[in-house]
Formats: sequence, structure tokens, C-alpha cells
Amino acid sequence: MEIIEIITFHINRLEEVLEVSFRTNSDSEEECREGKIPFIEIDDFGYDFHAEIDEFSSSDEYDDIDDDLFVNENEILSFLNEYYVLFMDKLPKPELF
Repeated sequence: MEIIEIITFHINRLEEVLEVSFRTNSDSEEECREGKIPFIEIDDFGYDFHAEIDEFSSSDEYDDIDDDLFVNENEILSFLNEYYVLFMDKLPKPELF
């Protein structure tokens, strides 16, 4: 199993989770998986998506900009592949969209 595409993602600072929808190499074009991963688990893998955002969001000039614009999607893809290899039981089931 390999995650091949991120459909959407959102850094939810209020709930302190990464919300992501994605597709694996075993999913059809009509399927996606949706997951929520706590920041603490992301930190355990050495990724720091939310910290980068905090640097920018403290400035008034970035108040109207979506935090997700500051996150590298390739890093999220790498993280998800590492995360779900170790935690296969947490892999969301595919859903039709």
C-alpha cells in the first residue's frame, strides 16, 4: 500500500490535527480515504507542519492567508506513507465520493 495522491488537506490548529483526504495505489478513481492525525503523532515522526505555520501566522500581514498555503504537500505525502506503514490499523477505509 502506498499513498499516491493527496486530494485535500487542512491543518486544523483548533483541534490540533491534520485533516487529510487521499488515495492509495489500491483505490479506484471514485474512492478516497479521510483521516485526522493529531499533531503530537506528526511530531513523533519528526515532521513539524504546524510550527512552520505559527511563524507566519503571528504576523498581521498573514492574517487573511490560508495556513495550508505554507505547507509542503510532498512532505505530507512522505509523512502519510511512513505513518500508515507503521500504523496500518489506523488506515481509513476507502469511501466513494
